[in-house]
Amino acid sequence: MDKRDEGYGDWEELVGAALLGTDRRRGGGPAGSPEALLDAAAVHTVRRRAGLRPAEAGPRPEPAPRDPRPEPPAAARQRLARLLAGRTAAASGGRRGAAPDLTELLPQWLAAAGRHGYRSPAALVPALLDAARARTDLRAPALALAGARGMWLARLNPDWRFALRGGAGGAGELPDVTDRAAVERLWQEGLFAERVALLGAVRAHEAAAAPRLLTTTWAAERAEDRLMFLDSLRSGLSPQDEPFLEAALGDRSRNVRATAAELLSALPGSALAGRMAQRALACVGPEGVTPPAECDAGMLRDGVVKRPPAGRGERAWWLGQLVEAAPLSCWRERFGGLGPAEIVALPVAGGEEWREELHAAWCRAAVRQRDARWSRALLGAASAPPAAGPGTASLAERAKLLETLSDAERADWVAEFIRAHGLSEAFQLLGVCVVPWAGALGRAVVDALDSAREAGSYPWSFSGVMGLAERCLDPAEAGRLEMLTAAAPAPPDAASGAAAYWAEAFQRLVATLRLREAMLAELAPT
Repeated sequence: MDKRDEGYGDWEELVGAALLGTDRRRGGGPAGSPEALLDAAAVHTVRRRAGLRPAEAGPRPEPAPRDPRPEPPAAARQRLARLLAGRTAAASGGRRGAAPDLTELLPQWLAAAGRHGYRSPAALVPALLDAARARTDLRAPALALAGARGMWLARLNPDWRFALRGGAGGAGELPDVTDRAAVERLWQEGLFAERVALLGAVRAHEAAAAPRLLTTTWAAERAEDRLMFLDSLRSGLSPQDEPFLEAALGDRSRNVRATAAELLSALPGSALAGRMAQRALACVGPEGVTPPAECDAGMLRDGVVKRPPAGRGERAWWLGQLVEAAPLSCWRERFGGLGPAEIVALPVAGGEEWREELHAAWCRAAVRQRDARWSRALLGAASAPPAAGPGTASLAERAKLLETLSDAERADWVAEFIRAHGLSEAFQLLGVCVVPWAGALGRAVVDALDSAREAGSYPWSFSGVMGLAERCLDPAEAGRLEMLTAAAPAPPDAASGAAAYWAEAFQRLVATLRLREAMLAELAPT
Protein backbone atom coordinates (compact mmCIF):
# COMPACT_ATOMS: atom_id res chain seq x y z
CA MET A 1 0.00 0.00 0.00
CA ASP A 2 1.24 3.51 -0.79
CA LYS A 3 0.04 6.27 1.47
CA ARG A 4 -0.51 8.60 -1.51
CA ASP A 5 -2.79 5.97 -3.12
CA GLU A 6 -4.89 6.19 0.03
CA GLY A 7 -5.12 9.95 -0.28
CA TYR A 8 -2.68 10.97 2.45
CA GLY A 9 0.18 13.18 1.34
CA ASP A 10 2.49 13.23 4.36
CA TRP A 11 2.81 12.59 8.10
CA GLU A 12 1.36 16.00 9.01
CA GLU A 13 -1.76 15.24 6.99
CA LEU A 14 -2.11 11.90 8.77
CA VAL A 15 -1.89 13.64 12.14
CA GLY A 16 -4.43 16.25 11.07
CA ALA A 17 -6.89 13.59 9.91
CA ALA A 18 -6.49 11.70 13.18
CA LEU A 19 -7.15 14.85 15.21
CA LEU A 20 -10.09 16.16 13.19
CA GLY A 21 -11.70 12.82 12.33
CA THR A 22 -11.73 10.97 9.05
CA ASP A 23 -15.37 11.91 8.43
CA ARG A 24 -14.40 15.59 8.20
CA ARG A 25 -11.66 14.99 5.67
CA ARG A 26 -12.35 16.41 2.23
CA GLY A 27 -13.40 13.81 -0.28
CA GLY A 28 -14.71 11.28 2.25
CA GLY A 29 -15.19 7.80 0.84
CA PRO A 30 -13.02 4.75 1.52
CA ALA A 31 -9.83 6.79 1.39
CA GLY A 32 -11.03 8.67 4.43
CA SER A 33 -12.04 5.63 6.47
CA PRO A 34 -10.47 4.96 9.92
CA GLU A 35 -9.07 1.68 8.63
CA ALA A 36 -7.29 3.40 5.75
CA LEU A 37 -5.91 6.02 8.14
CA LEU A 38 -4.43 3.37 10.43
CA ASP A 39 -2.97 1.41 7.50
CA ALA A 40 -1.32 4.52 6.11
CA ALA A 41 0.03 5.49 9.54
CA ALA A 42 1.53 2.01 10.01
CA VAL A 43 3.29 2.13 6.63
CA HIS A 44 4.55 5.66 7.21
CA THR A 45 5.82 4.75 10.70
CA VAL A 46 7.87 1.86 9.36
CA ARG A 47 9.33 4.13 6.69
CA ARG A 48 10.22 6.80 9.25
CA ARG A 49 11.98 4.25 11.42
CA ALA A 50 13.80 2.34 8.70
CA GLY A 51 14.45 4.86 5.96
CA LEU A 52 17.87 6.51 5.63
CA ARG A 53 19.20 8.88 3.03
CA PRO A 54 21.92 7.25 0.92
CA ALA A 55 25.38 8.09 2.20
CA GLU A 56 28.92 6.81 1.96
CA ALA A 57 29.66 3.93 4.32
CA GLY A 58 32.04 4.77 7.13
CA PRO A 59 35.28 2.87 7.62
CA ARG A 60 34.95 -0.49 9.29
CA PRO A 61 36.42 -0.71 12.79
CA GLU A 62 39.57 -2.73 13.25
CA PRO A 63 38.93 -6.27 14.51
CA ALA A 64 38.96 -6.74 18.27
CA PRO A 65 42.34 -7.80 19.68
CA ARG A 66 42.72 -11.48 20.36
CA ASP A 67 42.23 -12.54 23.97
CA PRO A 68 44.28 -15.70 24.63
CA ARG A 69 42.51 -16.62 27.86
CA PRO A 70 40.12 -19.60 27.80
CA GLU A 71 36.35 -19.29 28.15
CA PRO A 72 34.73 -20.81 31.25
CA PRO A 73 33.22 -24.29 30.98
CA ALA A 74 29.77 -24.54 29.38
CA ALA A 75 27.84 -24.82 32.66
CA ALA A 76 29.64 -21.76 34.05
CA ARG A 77 28.84 -19.78 30.88
CA GLN A 78 25.17 -20.62 31.26
CA ARG A 79 25.31 -19.61 34.93
CA LEU A 80 26.85 -16.24 34.05
CA ALA A 81 24.10 -15.59 31.50
CA ARG A 82 21.45 -16.25 34.17
CA LEU A 83 23.22 -14.07 36.73
CA LEU A 84 23.45 -11.19 34.26
CA ALA A 85 19.88 -11.55 33.07
CA GLY A 86 17.85 -11.99 36.22
CA ARG A 87 17.19 -10.90 39.74
CA THR A 88 14.92 -12.83 42.07
CA ALA A 89 11.83 -10.76 42.72
CA ALA A 90 11.26 -9.70 46.31
CA ALA A 91 8.42 -11.36 48.14
CA SER A 92 5.36 -9.34 49.07
CA GLY A 93 5.35 -7.07 52.08
CA GLY A 94 8.99 -6.04 51.57
CA ARG A 95 10.31 -9.47 52.54
CA ARG A 96 13.06 -11.02 50.46
CA GLY A 97 11.52 -14.47 50.17
CA ALA A 98 13.33 -17.81 50.37
CA ALA A 99 14.94 -17.81 46.90
CA PRO A 100 18.58 -16.67 46.45
CA ASP A 101 19.25 -13.17 45.15
CA LEU A 102 21.14 -13.77 41.90
CA THR A 103 22.62 -10.28 41.58
CA GLU A 104 24.40 -10.68 44.91
CA LEU A 105 26.17 -13.78 43.57
CA LEU A 106 27.51 -12.05 40.45
CA PRO A 107 30.54 -10.45 42.21
CA GLN A 108 31.60 -13.85 43.55
CA TRP A 109 31.24 -15.47 40.13
CA LEU A 110 33.40 -12.74 38.59
CA ALA A 111 36.04 -13.02 41.32
CA ALA A 112 36.24 -16.81 40.96
CA ALA A 113 36.44 -16.57 37.16
CA GLY A 114 39.25 -14.07 37.52
CA ARG A 115 41.18 -16.43 39.79
CA HIS A 116 40.89 -19.14 37.15
CA GLY A 117 42.10 -16.78 34.40
CA TYR A 118 38.98 -16.98 32.22
CA ARG A 119 37.71 -14.47 29.67
CA SER A 120 34.09 -13.59 29.05
CA PRO A 121 32.13 -15.47 26.41
CA ALA A 122 31.90 -13.11 23.43
CA ALA A 123 28.10 -13.02 23.42
CA LEU A 124 27.99 -11.87 27.05
CA VAL A 125 30.45 -8.98 26.78
CA PRO A 126 27.68 -6.36 26.14
CA ALA A 127 25.72 -7.57 29.18
CA LEU A 128 28.89 -7.45 31.26
CA LEU A 129 29.52 -3.85 30.22
CA ASP A 130 25.93 -2.93 31.05
CA ALA A 131 26.29 -4.54 34.48
CA ALA A 132 29.55 -2.66 35.09
CA ARG A 133 27.88 0.58 34.05
CA ALA A 134 25.02 0.04 36.49
CA ARG A 135 27.12 -1.12 39.47
CA THR A 136 30.45 0.46 40.25
CA ASP A 137 31.34 -2.42 42.58
CA LEU A 138 31.34 -4.73 39.53
CA ARG A 139 33.48 -2.56 37.27
CA ALA A 140 36.95 -3.84 38.00
CA PRO A 141 36.15 -7.60 37.83
CA ALA A 142 33.65 -7.21 34.97
CA LEU A 143 36.04 -5.19 32.81
CA ALA A 144 38.87 -7.59 33.60
CA LEU A 145 36.70 -10.51 32.44
CA ALA A 146 35.53 -8.60 29.34
CA GLY A 147 39.19 -8.00 28.52
CA ALA A 148 40.38 -6.64 25.19
CA ARG A 149 37.07 -7.27 23.45
CA GLY A 150 35.25 -5.29 26.14
CA MET A 151 37.54 -2.28 25.65
CA TRP A 152 37.12 -2.58 21.87
CA LEU A 153 33.33 -2.50 22.23
CA ALA A 154 33.46 0.36 24.73
CA ARG A 155 35.04 2.57 22.06
CA LEU A 156 32.02 1.96 19.80
CA ASN A 157 29.23 2.73 22.29
CA PRO A 158 28.99 6.06 24.18
CA ASP A 159 27.13 4.30 27.01
CA TRP A 160 30.29 2.37 27.84
CA ARG A 161 32.77 5.25 27.81
CA PHE A 162 33.29 4.81 31.56
CA ALA A 163 35.37 1.73 30.72
CA LEU A 164 37.85 3.84 28.76
CA ARG A 165 38.55 5.97 31.82
CA GLY A 166 38.59 3.42 34.59
CA GLY A 167 39.00 0.05 32.93
CA ALA A 168 41.75 -2.42 33.57
CA GLY A 169 42.86 -2.43 29.98
CA GLY A 170 42.02 -6.04 29.28
CA ALA A 171 44.11 -9.11 28.80
CA GLY A 172 46.06 -9.36 25.58
CA GLU A 173 46.10 -5.55 25.11
CA LEU A 174 49.30 -4.64 26.92
CA PRO A 175 52.77 -4.99 25.46
CA ASP A 176 55.45 -7.08 27.07
CA VAL A 177 56.75 -4.89 29.90
CA THR A 178 60.31 -5.78 28.91
CA ASP A 179 59.75 -4.22 25.47
CA ARG A 180 60.75 -0.65 26.30
CA ALA A 181 59.80 0.79 22.92
CA ALA A 182 56.29 -0.70 23.06
CA VAL A 183 55.82 0.41 26.66
CA GLU A 184 56.91 3.94 25.81
CA ARG A 185 54.63 4.06 22.76
CA LEU A 186 51.53 2.95 24.68
CA TRP A 187 52.37 5.26 27.58
CA GLN A 188 52.59 8.23 25.22
CA GLU A 189 49.65 7.37 22.94
CA GLY A 190 47.31 5.04 24.83
CA LEU A 191 43.90 5.69 26.35
CA PHE A 192 43.82 6.50 30.02
CA ALA A 193 42.59 3.01 30.98
CA GLU A 194 45.38 1.42 28.95
CA ARG A 195 47.95 3.65 30.61
CA VAL A 196 46.63 2.78 34.09
CA ALA A 197 46.84 -0.92 33.27
CA LEU A 198 50.30 -0.47 31.78
CA LEU A 199 51.55 1.35 34.88
CA GLY A 200 50.23 -1.48 37.05
CA ALA A 201 51.94 -4.11 34.91
CA VAL A 202 55.23 -2.19 34.96
CA ARG A 203 54.92 -1.78 38.74
CA ALA A 204 54.35 -5.51 39.22
CA HIS A 205 57.36 -6.38 37.06
CA GLU A 206 59.78 -3.82 38.50
CA ALA A 207 58.52 -1.48 41.23
CA ALA A 208 61.16 1.19 40.64
CA ALA A 209 60.29 1.41 36.93
CA ALA A 210 56.83 2.85 37.62
CA PRO A 211 57.95 6.24 38.99
CA ARG A 212 60.54 6.45 36.20
CA LEU A 213 57.75 6.01 33.66
CA LEU A 214 55.60 8.60 35.42
CA THR A 215 58.41 11.13 35.36
CA THR A 216 58.49 11.17 31.54
CA THR A 217 55.01 12.75 31.25
CA TRP A 218 54.26 13.99 34.79
CA ALA A 219 54.34 17.73 34.03
CA ALA A 220 51.87 17.37 31.17
CA GLU A 221 49.30 15.16 32.98
CA ARG A 222 45.98 16.51 34.23
CA ALA A 223 45.64 16.91 38.01
CA GLU A 224 43.03 14.14 38.35
CA ASP A 225 45.18 11.79 36.29
CA ARG A 226 48.29 12.60 38.34
CA LEU A 227 46.30 11.75 41.44
CA MET A 228 45.21 8.35 40.11
CA PHE A 229 48.69 7.51 38.86
CA LEU A 230 50.15 8.47 42.23
CA ASP A 231 47.58 6.36 44.03
CA SER A 232 48.69 3.33 42.01
CA LEU A 233 52.07 3.49 43.79
CA ARG A 234 50.45 2.19 46.98
CA SER A 235 51.00 -1.29 45.63
CA GLY A 236 54.64 -2.19 46.10
CA LEU A 237 55.46 1.05 47.95
CA SER A 238 59.14 1.08 48.92
CA PRO A 239 61.96 3.50 49.82
CA GLN A 240 62.86 3.61 46.13
CA ASP A 241 59.72 5.70 45.56
CA GLU A 242 60.81 8.41 48.00
CA PRO A 243 62.58 10.78 45.55
CA PHE A 244 59.55 10.87 43.25
CA LEU A 245 57.10 11.31 46.13
CA GLU A 246 59.24 13.99 47.79
CA ALA A 247 59.20 15.95 44.52
CA ALA A 248 55.40 15.54 44.36
CA LEU A 249 55.12 17.43 47.67
CA GLY A 250 55.60 20.56 45.57
CA ASP A 251 52.84 19.67 43.08
CA ARG A 252 50.41 22.39 42.07
CA SER A 253 47.43 20.20 43.09
CA ARG A 254 46.58 20.10 46.80
CA ASN A 255 45.16 16.57 46.50
CA VAL A 256 48.32 15.32 44.82
CA ARG A 257 50.46 16.90 47.55
CA ALA A 258 48.32 15.31 50.28
CA THR A 259 48.51 11.85 48.67
CA ALA A 260 52.28 12.11 48.25
CA ALA A 261 52.62 13.06 51.94
CA GLU A 262 50.41 10.14 52.98
CA LEU A 263 52.50 7.68 50.99
CA LEU A 264 55.75 9.06 52.39
CA SER A 265 54.44 8.78 55.94
CA ALA A 266 53.79 5.08 55.24
CA LEU A 267 57.56 4.74 54.74
CA PRO A 268 58.90 5.02 58.32
CA GLY A 269 62.43 5.67 57.08
CA SER A 270 61.52 8.56 54.76
CA ALA A 271 62.68 12.12 55.35
CA LEU A 272 59.07 13.28 55.70
CA ALA A 273 58.41 10.64 58.38
CA GLY A 274 61.48 11.90 60.24
CA ARG A 275 60.25 15.50 60.08
CA MET A 276 56.82 14.46 61.32
CA ALA A 277 58.36 12.42 64.15
CA GLN A 278 60.35 15.43 65.32
CA ARG A 279 57.20 17.58 65.40
CA ALA A 280 55.05 14.88 67.06
CA LEU A 281 57.62 14.09 69.74
CA ALA A 282 57.70 17.75 70.68
CA CYS A 283 53.96 17.63 71.29
CA VAL A 284 53.42 14.26 73.03
CA GLY A 285 55.27 12.53 75.85
CA PRO A 286 54.92 11.02 79.32
CA GLU A 287 54.39 14.49 80.74
CA GLY A 288 51.30 15.12 78.61
CA VAL A 289 50.11 16.66 75.37
CA THR A 290 51.01 20.11 74.06
CA PRO A 291 49.47 20.63 70.61
CA PRO A 292 51.25 22.81 68.02
CA ALA A 293 50.61 26.53 68.32
CA GLU A 294 50.59 27.16 64.58
CA CYS A 295 50.65 25.42 61.21
CA ASP A 296 53.83 26.72 59.60
CA ALA A 297 54.98 26.54 55.98
CA GLY A 298 56.98 23.37 56.60
CA MET A 299 53.94 21.56 57.97
CA LEU A 300 51.85 22.70 55.01
CA ARG A 301 54.43 21.38 52.52
CA ASP A 302 54.49 18.05 54.35
CA GLY A 303 50.77 17.58 53.82
CA VAL A 304 49.23 19.03 57.00
CA VAL A 305 45.83 20.52 56.19
CA LYS A 306 45.51 23.85 57.94
CA ARG A 307 41.76 24.34 58.10
CA PRO A 308 39.93 21.82 60.33
CA PRO A 309 36.49 20.39 59.56
CA ALA A 310 33.47 21.85 61.32
CA GLY A 311 33.44 21.12 65.04
CA ARG A 312 37.18 20.45 65.36
CA GLY A 313 39.64 22.75 67.06
CA GLU A 314 42.63 23.88 65.01
CA ARG A 315 45.35 22.73 67.38
CA ALA A 316 43.78 19.31 67.97
CA TRP A 317 43.38 18.91 64.20
CA TRP A 318 47.06 19.71 63.58
CA LEU A 319 48.17 17.42 66.42
CA GLY A 320 46.27 14.45 65.00
CA GLN A 321 47.86 14.88 61.58
CA LEU A 322 51.37 15.06 63.05
CA VAL A 323 50.93 11.94 65.18
CA GLU A 324 49.35 9.83 62.43
CA ALA A 325 52.22 10.67 60.06
CA ALA A 326 55.02 9.96 62.56
CA PRO A 327 56.64 6.48 62.57
CA LEU A 328 55.18 4.41 65.39
CA SER A 329 58.69 3.22 66.25
CA CYS A 330 59.54 6.69 67.57
CA TRP A 331 57.27 6.35 70.62
CA ARG A 332 59.17 3.53 72.32
CA GLU A 333 62.15 5.72 73.24
CA ARG A 334 59.91 8.71 74.01
CA PHE A 335 58.05 6.62 76.60
CA GLY A 336 61.10 5.04 78.22
CA GLY A 337 61.21 1.74 76.33
CA LEU A 338 57.55 0.78 76.82
CA GLY A 339 55.81 -1.37 74.22
CA PRO A 340 52.65 -0.40 72.29
CA ALA A 341 50.19 -2.03 74.72
CA GLU A 342 51.82 -0.31 77.71
CA ILE A 343 51.92 3.07 75.97
CA VAL A 344 48.27 2.86 74.97
CA ALA A 345 47.29 1.95 78.54
CA LEU A 346 48.96 5.05 80.04
CA PRO A 347 46.75 7.89 81.28
CA VAL A 348 47.03 11.07 79.22
CA ALA A 349 47.49 14.32 81.10
CA GLY A 350 45.05 16.96 79.96
CA GLY A 351 41.84 14.95 80.04
CA GLU A 352 39.83 12.43 78.05
CA GLU A 353 39.62 14.72 75.03
CA TRP A 354 43.37 14.57 74.39
CA ARG A 355 43.43 10.83 75.05
CA GLU A 356 40.78 10.22 72.38
CA GLU A 357 42.57 12.51 69.93
CA LEU A 358 45.91 10.81 70.50
CA HIS A 359 44.56 7.25 70.33
CA ALA A 360 42.57 8.01 67.16
CA ALA A 361 45.77 9.32 65.53
CA TRP A 362 47.68 6.21 66.61
CA CYS A 363 44.92 4.09 65.07
CA ARG A 364 45.32 5.88 61.74
CA ALA A 365 49.10 5.50 61.96
CA ALA A 366 48.82 1.76 62.66
CA VAL A 367 46.56 1.33 59.63
CA ARG A 368 48.76 3.44 57.36
CA GLN A 369 51.99 1.75 58.44
CA ARG A 370 50.40 -1.74 58.58
CA ASP A 371 51.76 -2.23 62.10
CA ALA A 372 50.16 -5.36 63.59
CA ARG A 373 51.69 -4.87 67.08
CA TRP A 374 50.16 -1.43 67.49
CA SER A 375 46.88 -2.66 66.00
CA ARG A 376 46.65 -5.43 68.60
CA ALA A 377 47.37 -2.93 71.37
CA LEU A 378 44.70 -0.51 70.15
CA LEU A 379 42.12 -3.28 69.60
CA GLY A 380 42.56 -4.93 72.98
CA ALA A 381 40.70 -8.09 73.91
CA ALA A 382 37.73 -8.88 71.68
CA SER A 383 35.70 -10.00 74.71
CA ALA A 384 36.06 -6.61 76.46
CA PRO A 385 33.15 -4.16 76.10
CA PRO A 386 33.82 -1.89 73.10
CA ALA A 387 33.47 1.25 75.23
CA ALA A 388 36.24 0.00 77.51
CA GLY A 389 38.67 -0.77 74.68
CA PRO A 390 42.23 0.47 75.21
CA GLY A 391 42.50 2.35 71.93
CA THR A 392 39.16 2.99 70.29
CA ALA A 393 35.48 2.15 70.70
CA SER A 394 34.74 3.01 67.08
CA LEU A 395 33.78 -0.09 65.10
CA ALA A 396 34.89 1.60 61.86
CA GLU A 397 38.38 2.18 63.30
CA ARG A 398 38.48 -1.35 64.71
CA ALA A 399 37.63 -2.75 61.28
CA LYS A 400 40.56 -0.88 59.75
CA LEU A 401 42.91 -2.07 62.51
CA LEU A 402 41.81 -5.66 61.92
CA GLU A 403 42.88 -5.41 58.27
CA THR A 404 46.51 -5.13 59.39
CA LEU A 405 46.36 -8.55 61.06
CA SER A 406 46.76 -11.91 59.34
CA ASP A 407 43.63 -13.53 57.91
CA ALA A 408 43.52 -16.18 60.63
CA GLU A 409 44.09 -13.75 63.51
CA ARG A 410 41.47 -11.39 62.14
CA ALA A 411 38.88 -14.17 61.88
CA ASP A 412 39.63 -15.43 65.41
CA TRP A 413 39.31 -11.91 66.88
CA VAL A 414 35.95 -11.30 65.20
CA ALA A 415 34.68 -14.76 66.22
CA GLU A 416 35.53 -13.99 69.84
CA PHE A 417 33.84 -10.59 69.54
CA ILE A 418 30.65 -12.24 68.22
CA ARG A 419 30.63 -14.85 70.99
CA ALA A 420 30.96 -12.09 73.60
CA HIS A 421 28.72 -9.39 72.12
CA GLY A 422 26.51 -11.04 69.49
CA LEU A 423 25.97 -9.93 65.93
CA SER A 424 24.30 -6.56 66.40
CA GLU A 425 27.62 -4.67 66.44
CA ALA A 426 29.67 -7.04 64.31
CA PHE A 427 28.51 -6.09 60.80
CA GLN A 428 31.47 -3.78 60.00
CA LEU A 429 33.94 -6.22 61.53
CA LEU A 430 32.63 -9.12 59.47
CA GLY A 431 33.05 -7.03 56.32
CA VAL A 432 36.86 -7.14 56.60
CA CYS A 433 37.13 -10.90 57.17
CA VAL A 434 38.37 -13.09 54.35
CA VAL A 435 35.69 -14.98 52.42
CA PRO A 436 34.59 -17.67 52.89
CA TRP A 437 34.08 -17.47 56.64
CA ALA A 438 35.35 -20.84 57.78
CA GLY A 439 36.23 -22.56 61.01
CA ALA A 440 35.59 -20.65 64.25
CA LEU A 441 34.21 -17.56 62.52
CA GLY A 442 31.63 -19.46 60.49
CA ARG A 443 30.52 -21.40 63.58
CA ALA A 444 30.28 -18.19 65.63
CA VAL A 445 28.05 -16.53 63.03
CA VAL A 446 25.73 -19.52 62.70
CA ASP A 447 25.49 -19.96 66.47
CA ALA A 448 24.76 -16.25 66.98
CA LEU A 449 21.99 -16.29 64.38
CA ASP A 450 20.47 -19.36 66.01
CA SER A 451 20.69 -17.73 69.44
CA ALA A 452 19.02 -14.57 68.15
CA ARG A 453 16.17 -16.64 66.74
CA GLU A 454 15.74 -18.63 69.96
CA ALA A 455 15.73 -15.43 72.01
CA GLY A 456 12.87 -14.02 69.96
CA SER A 457 14.97 -11.09 68.76
CA TYR A 458 13.45 -8.70 66.27
CA PRO A 459 14.34 -10.60 63.08
CA TRP A 460 14.49 -7.71 60.63
CA SER A 461 17.36 -6.11 62.54
CA PHE A 462 19.55 -9.05 61.44
CA SER A 463 18.71 -8.82 57.73
CA GLY A 464 22.03 -7.10 56.95
CA VAL A 465 24.09 -9.79 58.67
CA MET A 466 21.97 -12.50 57.07
CA GLY A 467 22.59 -11.00 53.63
CA LEU A 468 26.31 -10.85 54.36
CA ALA A 469 26.25 -14.48 55.52
CA GLU A 470 24.66 -15.53 52.23
CA ARG A 471 27.64 -14.13 50.36
CA CYS A 472 30.42 -14.96 52.82
CA LEU A 473 29.71 -18.14 54.80
CA ASP A 474 31.57 -21.25 53.76
CA PRO A 475 29.13 -23.36 51.67
CA ALA A 476 30.12 -26.29 53.89
CA GLU A 477 28.05 -24.66 56.66
CA ALA A 478 24.83 -25.44 54.75
CA GLY A 479 24.51 -28.84 56.44
CA ARG A 480 24.55 -27.29 59.93
CA LEU A 481 21.87 -24.82 58.88
CA GLU A 482 19.38 -27.32 57.46
CA MET A 483 17.77 -27.93 60.85
CA LEU A 484 17.07 -24.18 61.21
CA THR A 485 14.98 -23.92 58.04
CA ALA A 486 11.80 -25.16 59.73
CA ALA A 487 9.64 -22.66 61.62
CA ALA A 488 10.26 -23.14 65.34
CA PRO A 489 7.80 -22.15 68.09
CA ALA A 490 8.36 -18.45 68.86
CA PRO A 491 8.96 -17.25 72.44
CA PRO A 492 5.95 -15.51 74.02
CA ASP A 493 7.52 -12.04 73.69
CA ALA A 494 8.75 -12.52 70.10
CA ALA A 495 7.73 -10.08 67.37
CA SER A 496 4.69 -11.03 65.33
CA GLY A 497 5.66 -13.24 62.39
CA ALA A 498 9.21 -13.62 63.66
CA ALA A 499 9.26 -17.43 63.51
CA ALA A 500 8.14 -17.50 59.88
CA TYR A 501 10.62 -14.79 58.95
CA TRP A 502 13.53 -16.63 60.58
CA ALA A 503 12.58 -19.90 58.84
CA GLU A 504 12.35 -18.12 55.48
CA ALA A 505 15.69 -16.36 56.03
CA PHE A 506 17.44 -19.64 56.91
CA GLN A 507 15.86 -21.32 53.87
CA ARG A 508 17.25 -18.57 51.64
CA LEU A 509 20.65 -18.82 53.35
CA VAL A 510 20.88 -22.57 52.79
CA ALA A 511 19.67 -22.30 49.19
CA THR A 512 22.25 -19.58 48.50
CA LEU A 513 25.09 -21.60 50.02
CA ARG A 514 24.10 -24.61 47.90
CA LEU A 515 24.00 -22.41 44.81
CA ARG A 516 27.42 -20.91 45.57
CA GLU A 517 28.83 -24.41 46.00
CA ALA A 518 27.47 -25.46 42.60
CA MET A 519 28.65 -22.22 41.01
CA LEU A 520 32.24 -22.67 42.18
CA ALA A 521 32.23 -26.31 41.06
CA GLU A 522 31.09 -25.26 37.57
CA LEU A 523 34.01 -22.83 37.29
CA ALA A 524 36.60 -25.48 38.10
CA PRO A 525 38.69 -26.22 34.98
CA THR A 526 37.76 -29.45 33.23
